[in-house]
Formats: sequence, C-alpha cells, structure tokens
Amino acid sequence: MQKAAATTVFESLSSPVRLDVFRLLVRQGPGGLVAGEIAAALDVPPTNLSFHLKGMTHASLLTVEQEGRYQRYRANLALMAELIGYLTEECCAGNPGLCAELPGNAGCAPAAPATSAGTGKRRKTATAA
Repeated sequence: MQKAAATTVFESLSSPVRLDVFRLLVRQGPGGLVAGEIAAALDVPPTNLSFHLKGMTHASLLTVEQEGRYQRYRANLALMAELIGYLTEECCAGNPGLCAELPGNAGCAPAAPATSAGTGKRRKTATAA
C-alpha cells in the first residue's frame, strides 16, 4: 500500500459516522448489510447515511452490490488487512516476532466488552442468538 492510499482511507474514516459504519460492517463479515439495516442499526437518517456510504465506497472501504431494489454493503476486509500490514510492516525494527504480544495480533478474535466513554465501566451489549 502506498502512503496516498493509506491517507485516503484514514481521511474517509475520520468521521464518527463512517467509523461506526465500517466497524458495523466488519462485525457482519462477508454477508454485509443493506443500507436500511445499517441506518436502523446506527440510528442514522437514510439521506445522511447515503452521503457517507458513497464517500466510503469511493475510498474503496466498502464494496456495494445491487440486490433488486436494495444495495448490500460490505467492508473491504482485504483493504483493512492491507492497511494493517502497511502500518505494522516495520514493527519492532523489522522483527515482527517481537511484536507478537501486542494487542490486535490475534486476527479475528472476539471483541472485548465495550466500555462507556470515559468511565471505564462496561456497557451491556446484545449478543447474537
């Protein structure tokens, strides 16, 4: 990955709404969600969401596929992996084995329980049945 591409990705994710959308779609995995499901999950007005989805698609963070009247959005997981690789390629002076104990090296590990912003208290999160 080139620096310009990494910068484009970071600029696109600099909006709280876009970051929430991306994280939601990463959690969904390859199945993705249609725009209405994203809007409902994040409580974002559809017109506002449309603007963000277009920008994220333009930055290649999302892929979109037409399904009848709906559009299904998916996180570009390959781009995410490429970005992580770009950020860590020179980790520990080129000795990635030294970084093995850093958080995030576990791949697709279950997310840690969410905490309320600034309080350190754990929030209750819904679990899938």
